[in-house]
Amino acid sequence: MEEAAAPHSPAEIRLTVTSPEQMRRLGLRLAGLLRAGDLVMLSGELGAGKTTLTRGLGEGLGVRGAVTSPTFVIARVHPSLVDGPPLVHVDAYRLSGGLDEMEDLDLDVSLPESVIVVEWGEGKVEELTDDRLEVLIDRATGDTTDEVRHVTVRGLGKRWAETDLEALEALEG
Repeated sequence: MEEAAAPHSPAEIRLTVTSPEQMRRLGLRLAGLLRAGDLVMLSGELGAGKTTLTRGLGEGLGVRGAVTSPTFVIARVHPSLVDGPPLVHVDAYRLSGGLDEMEDLDLDVSLPESVIVVEWGEGKVEELTDDRLEVLIDRATGDTTDEVRHVTVRGLGKRWAETDLEALEALEG
């Protein structure tokens, strides 16, 4: 009788980001770990830095077009300029349902050849793949000008169990 494979425990790293520029650089570093077929879910309050992080991802992946929040268009595709995977940037904030409501976006079709980044995707896109990267950005709320963000990057599934997330730590420079 064969022994069932043990589930892969998540790889996780916690970082402190002190400026929008550091958040962009975190996206640049993260892009170096990404490949076609990767799903990245971004969570955090409004203004936490999800789009700034995605802007760095786009820069690191070498994609065409300015990476801006796709809130009103829901999804935006940025083709690669360097023969890499396109970046599909999704803002699921306005979508109340799960994957069924997002079906028209054809994310399941795009995933194998793209890097898909979903802002506000929690509870909506987990069914796409067991292998995903979850990025939670915490910031002080209320009337504050504090730029400090606490970022937790958590890799789920076999794909991320084999990836060293510590490469994301060097934000200075």
